[in-house]
Amino acid sequence: MRIITANVNGVRAAARKGFFTWLATQNADVVCLQETKAQENQLTDAVFHPEGYHCYYHDAEKKGYSGVALYAKTAPSEVQHGIGWAEVDCEGRYLEARFQNATVISLYLHSGTAGDHRQTLKYQFMDRFLPHMRDFHQRNQPHIICGDWNIAHKNIDIKNWKSNQKHSGFLPEERAWLDQVFGEAGFSDAFRVVNQEAEQYTWWSNRGQAWSKNVGWRIDYQVISADFADKVQAAAIYKDERFSDHAPLIIDYDYQLC
Repeated sequence: MRIITANVNGVRAAARKGFFTWLATQNADVVCLQETKAQENQLTDAVFHPEGYHCYYHDAEKKGYSGVALYAKTAPSEVQHGIGWAEVDCEGRYLEARFQNATVISLYLHSGTAGDHRQTLKYQFMDRFLPHMRDFHQRNQPHIICGDWNIAHKNIDIKNWKSNQKHSGFLPEERAWLDQVFGEAGFSDAFRVVNQEAEQYTWWSNRGQAWSKNVGWRIDYQVISADFADKVQAAAIYKDERFSDHAPLIIDYDYQLC
């Protein structure tokens, strides 16, 4: 089973840069997108509904902002558009697909870089989402939460960690929260199950020469419940082409959705 997650920073822009041409070569079972920045009624071109996939979008109310999507080769038994929290759902940040043997979620966690107000919203979501994740264990089904979590976990996950300790995305409180996610909450970072190397990043600033110098952050994850911990076979970050300021994260699992 191959699952791909990618923050496309505008699905229409990513399409122009060749994202869907590349995706057609990947044979992914599930694809999770974040920051689609479009209303579904604007995505009438067939490219946004790839052949062989059941496609679902959850848009932000504000045009050109946020939004998530999920494509699946196998039709889910149930699709949940939004998490049920009005202040989150109006920004199109959560899309859940339930299959016979697993649940896959496309998540776009808040960024706090725009100021204190947005950082407060981010903390509020984090405080509410961790108990929600713990509740997943009651479903007796494996979960994979894919997406842009907007937090680099450890020093190894960010190039300039010393100078970013007071910046949103690498604040001590954010990192401690991920410690809980990957600790007592019972989830794992699928990428780190098989890859412990440094300088493995998924996002690069458009400023300076961050991309060419690989001055990046690893903030895109596939967060897996304990049921999947021994199912991760391979992990890759695709950087041969650049579709957005994020790179697609590809994880292969020894598992079947149905």
